[in-house]
Amino acid sequence: MANLTLISTLHLQDNFLTGVLDVLQDLPLVDLDIENNLFSGPIPPKLLNIPDFRSKGNPFNTTIIPSSPALSPLSSPFDSQPPGLEVFGPSSSEIPHPSKSRLSKTVVSVVIIGFLILALFALGFCIYVSRWRKEKSAIKVGDHTKNSMPKESSSYQSHHKENGEENKETISKNPTPPLPPQPLTGERTVVKPVPIPSTGPNISTNIDSSRSFSISSLQQYTNSFSQENIIGRGMLGTVYRAHLPNGKLLAVKKLENLDSRQWSDEDFMNLVSSILKIQNENIVGLVGYCCEHGQRLFVHEHCKNGTLHEALHLDEDIHEKLSWKARVNMALQAAKALEYLHEACQPLVVHRNFKSANILLDEELNVRVSDCGLAPLIPLSYISELQGSGYGAPELESGSYTYQSDVYSFGVVMLELLTGRKAHDRSRARGEQYLVRWAVPRLHDIEALSRMVDPSLDAAYSSKSLSRFADIISLCVQVEPEFRPPMSEIVQYLEHMTKMQD
Repeated sequence: MANLTLISTLHLQDNFLTGVLDVLQDLPLVDLDIENNLFSGPIPPKLLNIPDFRSKGNPFNTTIIPSSPALSPLSSPFDSQPPGLEVFGPSSSEIPHPSKSRLSKTVVSVVIIGFLILALFALGFCIYVSRWRKEKSAIKVGDHTKNSMPKESSSYQSHHKENGEENKETISKNPTPPLPPQPLTGERTVVKPVPIPSTGPNISTNIDSSRSFSISSLQQYTNSFSQENIIGRGMLGTVYRAHLPNGKLLAVKKLENLDSRQWSDEDFMNLVSSILKIQNENIVGLVGYCCEHGQRLFVHEHCKNGTLHEALHLDEDIHEKLSWKARVNMALQAAKALEYLHEACQPLVVHRNFKSANILLDEELNVRVSDCGLAPLIPLSYISELQGSGYGAPELESGSYTYQSDVYSFGVVMLELLTGRKAHDRSRARGEQYLVRWAVPRLHDIEALSRMVDPSLDAAYSSKSLSRFADIISLCVQVEPEFRPPMSEIVQYLEHMTKMQD
């Protein structure tokens, strides 16, 4: 097991396996299921950091390794058969005599009783040894110098901070979750959303003070958050256009949902610090924030040409500029943004709300993805709303949202670019309201595919390019999340397409 250095998902449940789990603690696992086995010993602290770790139904013990009940190493849980249902069992001539059977049962009972007595003695001895070791270890720790480091076998992780004074040993309350391995060809990584780690109560000291906006200044820039400056409304709140005195435009997101109001100032500042680390040319940058008088606001860069949703479905002037080449480039830029979030930035980020309304367009119609890093603010109740919007992956029904769920949403956006249709459009016939359900059966029929392309393109594309685009969509919107490719592969496919067009 220790040599499986690229494994990310390991399911061992319901197998009557015995032993301890130390051999798994250094593997890059993100999904580990060991439920209903006979594993013993303490659970290594590193395994507790795995995003999806299921361990119920095991006799874990911190002192001894319990023996396997009623199963010898060579036996199987399927060896015992109910009376009268023997399969390949002994013939009637091989059935033992009743007296012999009673004798054998007596012998077995004596053996079991003897074994239990030995086990009790062993338990008492192990408890004695364990206490003796702890006392001895405590004496040794007291003799160490202040610069000595705790052993790795400790059940807590510790770290040292340097504050210009002597090093102080502190227990890390939020160990950094393990990073998923880089995906290889043919390998699919299934990862649960990674929570933003807390970095301590003094996080605000790590944020440049110039990024802090007062509520009074934002009121001035937005004309007291007037209706004419509203540029968007979302699940988290309302976005306003802000006019700075130097003529620069910014976008101010005012958090209004109940969940965000319940956040403490410290938690909000931790979130701000994490979002400031997200820096990519295809992601809307965070300029600053406001945390005053119970108000929480984000100040972002402003994108002149609105959202991709507006360009495809509302703004006819921009829609006319969306050539086939421009649409492929937009898909590539959006894919690069998700690739950065999933595989490059630290900590890794699941978007959880990827849709055309959160893809902004600058003056040159370059893509800038918004709402990156805001997943912790999204309430669980929004999952059903996301599914109803047409962007939600099937696994959301079970409450699971992974990096592959973002990939599914990306595939829906690609379908919007291809067809010019909305992800969910109630104005259409019942069988055509949800774009994925209507489009997927037509993706591999070249004639049906040609008929579903946005009519405004006037067939200004090659059938080969169209077919490749449809193939990528088909991969992204597969029902099973483990079969969807990672974003790095999708970027490679789209880059190959753009080179062919050039």
